[in-house]
Amino acid sequence: MRQIWSQLLQDEQGQDIAEYAVMLAVILVLVVGTIRLVGSQSNNVFSSVASSVQ
Repeated sequence: MRQIWSQLLQDEQGQDIAEYAVMLAVILVLVVGTIRLVGSQSNNVFSSVASSVQ
């Protein structure tokens, strides 16, 4: 049993996958936040342009 635990603790391949998953999650949060911010700002700009045209 100790041998299995020591192999699991020494195996670093799983850590690489976890690090990639965390980086992907951070990037997705940044992208979604940016899209939401730009989306609301562009909606305000289009509304102001539409009201000035009328």
